Amino acid sequence: MKLASLKGGRDGRLVVVSNDLAWYSPADRIALTLQAALDDWERCEPELRGLAESLEHGSVPQARFHEHDAASPLPRAYQWADGSAYVNHVALVRQARAADMPDSFWTDPLMYQGGSDGFLGPRDPIPLADPAWGCDLEGEIAVVTGDVPLGASREQALAAIRLVMLCNDVSLRNLIPGELAKSFGFFQSKPASAFSPVAVTPDALPNFKDGKLHGRLEVELNGQPLGEADAGVDMTFDFGTLIAHAAKTRALGAGTIVGSGTVSNRGPDGGPGKPIADGGVGYSCLAEVRTVETLLGGAARTPFLKAGDRVRIQMMDARRHSIFGAIEQDVAGR
Repeated sequence: MKLASLKGGRDGRLVVVSNDLAWYSPADRIALTLQAALDDWERCEPELRGLAESLEHGSVPQARFHEHDAASPLPRAYQWADGSAYVNHVALVRQARAADMPDSFWTDPLMYQGGSDGFLGPRDPIPLADPAWGCDLEGEIAVVTGDVPLGASREQALAAIRLVMLCNDVSLRNLIPGELAKSFGFFQSKPASAFSPVAVTPDALPNFKDGKLHGRLEVELNGQPLGEADAGVDMTFDFGTLIAHAAKTRALGAGTIVGSGTVSNRGPDGGPGKPIADGGVGYSCLAEVRTVETLLGGAARTPFLKAGDRVRIQMMDARRHSIFGAIEQDVAGR
């Protein structure tokens, strides 16, 4: 089942989307918003599935689904907790900052609590007031949970996953070192993120297995391939582990979003991956590109995002059909 929120009001208008992303049917008779459906999932889920089946058969009112009309599936959320499940990415970014990486990072997930009071839509521009802040894209996978009890096990956490979607976790790289030096975490360096036009239930994703979404995350910058890393490879912590980590000392409310962190694959030799042009799978963020350039050539050559740049993030199925729709954003200057 595929769900989306059409723009309108702060929380959007819930619709069910056809498997081919061509059509939608309003779900307002079941729940006005996705958050309302998540709050009453036991009742709403079977009704939404029935509507989705009727949509596939053409037996309910339908209209063309246009991705630019969609907000992020949850235009705002009670909680947005972003992990860093691909430790290869953590190692590279810390190397770029000349920061040591403790061994515990391989056994204890990193996670920060991001701003969730308003997300960008998948086709909304990325606002950038100052290019000196070092604006970066980050291609990620994210899940939306139902209620998760305090101290949940990995198995309970996996059972609580309601939806899967893609994410562009925008980062202001040049603000990060100063914030982390205060030992109090990210804030200004993590502006609003964007999510894919459509969120998908795990059962509709044959490539979602053991808490990981397998498949190439295709990232483009200005129409050129930047990355096609497999989201199921080199993911040190699966989503069950990430959610259980978040719930260690607190219960998580329905509608909590948990992110994977930047999708990142190692090279065949266990080191940094290669650019696509050199036969590798590339990168899901510019920080990794710049780090590899520094390691190989002594200096970063690729600039961070600037006004006019365009970012595109999507995942295709085996028939090259878009699964979640595309995040496609232009960078807008002041």
